[in-house]
Amino acid sequence: MAHALSDDQVAGELRKMVAFIKQEALEKAREIQIKAEEEFAIEKSRLVRAETAAIDAQYERKFKQASLSQQISQSTVTNKTRLKVLAARQQLLDDIFEQARGRLGDISRDEGAYEAILVNLVLEGLYALNESTLEVLCREKDIAVTGRAVKTAQDLFKERTGGDCTVTISEDDTLADESHGGVWIIGGNGKISIDNTLEQRLRLLESEALPAIRTSVFGPNPNRKFYD
Repeated sequence: MAHALSDDQVAGELRKMVAFIKQEALEKAREIQIKAEEEFAIEKSRLVRAETAAIDAQYERKFKQASLSQQISQSTVTNKTRLKVLAARQQLLDDIFEQARGRLGDISRDEGAYEAILVNLVLEGLYALNESTLEVLCREKDIAVTGRAVKTAQDLFKERTGGDCTVTISEDDTLADESHGGVWIIGGNGKISIDNTLEQRLRLLESEALPAIRTSVFGPNPNRKFYD
């Protein structure tokens, strides 16, 4: 038969139960705290990583924008500088040809050298037209020297090609007095002509020989990869 517990025993049992419950509560509280601290550390680490990644991404984006802006600015400055250099070079070339045009009148002053030039100008026309009869126009004051040049050119033409060519110098239709000299060579019954005046030869030089002149003045183009 069970005996009823005394008040002291009941109080002792209650204290044990309270102590057990309290210990359980403390352990549970400790577990919750540890869990909370772990979750806090994990969340903190996640937030730090996320914020760090966001900062890195923002820095990378701003760095790329700054780099692109710098490249654009540098390219703009480079292009402007290049255009200024090209303009200065073109102006220099224009000045060279302008000075050459201003000195065309000096060529005919040395009659011996001028006659040699006329020989080549006439001979070039004889080769190009290759006809038996041609007419040459020159300045009125050049008729005598042109006559000598034509005779020499005819002899050279016959010597080199074996063909004869009768060349007459027009005394009625002449080049303008303000012309710097040279000749017009007319063939094909007046339908074909070659402008071999000094002005025209300079214009041809200005267009056809410009690349060679540019290279001679400024040196080879370092950016050019292909040559004819």
